[in-house]
Amino acid sequence: MRLKPYLALLPMLALAACASSGDYLLFHPENLIATQEWHATIVDTVVMMLVILPVLLVIVWFGWRYRAGANAKHDPDWSHNTALELLVWGVPLLIVGGLGWYTVKTLYAIEPYNPGLLQKQIAADPQNVLHVDVIATDWQWIFVYPQQKIATIDQLVVPQGAVVKFNLTSASVSNDIYVPQLLPMIAVMPGMRTKDTFDAPKLGQWTGFAADFSGAGFSWMQFDTKIVSPADFSAWVQKAAASPDQLSYATFQKLAQPHANIGAKISYFSNPDPQLFDKVVAAAQAGVVYPVSAALTKSIASNETEK
Repeated sequence: MRLKPYLALLPMLALAACASSGDYLLFHPENLIATQEWHATIVDTVVMMLVILPVLLVIVWFGWRYRAGANAKHDPDWSHNTALELLVWGVPLLIVGGLGWYTVKTLYAIEPYNPGLLQKQIAADPQNVLHVDVIATDWQWIFVYPQQKIATIDQLVVPQGAVVKFNLTSASVSNDIYVPQLLPMIAVMPGMRTKDTFDAPKLGQWTGFAADFSGAGFSWMQFDTKIVSPADFSAWVQKAAASPDQLSYATFQKLAQPHANIGAKISYFSNPDPQLFDKVVAAAQAGVVYPVSAALTKSIASNETEK
């Protein structure tokens, strides 16, 4: 019997092991938004464990206390106990009420369209907001920087200290974009536009990826994410702006054809069509699709098998 309370702590030990591993990206937040999400995860986990562990222990104790041959007291006329009623109904009400309040507070703090956590930062320096249009294809990410008049494939670079605001859509199927340490996951859908926001407080490099299965090339639908100094960002913009390739809508239609970017090759474009994002949304609403052929699926599968 002495071992049972310790066995009940094993789930918490497993969670601690996860948090100490660099492979669990969600547990290593790098900005305000991701940190708030991680705190919410901790709060929810601890509260649930405070509910689940006592229940599990009581189940074990009841099974032992009232087993056959235990000679436990039996009271067939029992019908009510005020303390027990308060415990059974009061504790869940307090837990649900507390979690509800905390959840609403957290949702407003990290709400992707207009996160409360970043309002002071945005108000203090509106010029430090970086707008990026994000277009998902099968199976690449296209990032268009309207202010800088450049575009990239599978690389997102932002200056340190900026607040980044995304407009997102898809040219093909619905997907999700996610950078666990920085960017909250949000749906990216054809014919629609969603928004997401994150802050960039420290220098670093991370991997973003598609978080919703979208076909044969899904495993390679990743993008390099960098937070660099403002000077390095300016130099990077100049490098991209010097690209001889321009991103017109006709060029985009070629890029949107299904293609697995194996090896994560980065491409740069200058002078993207200022209306590109709106044209992609309108085309999807009009029924424009980029079908994936069976031959392409087999080709991707055979290439992976050879490796």
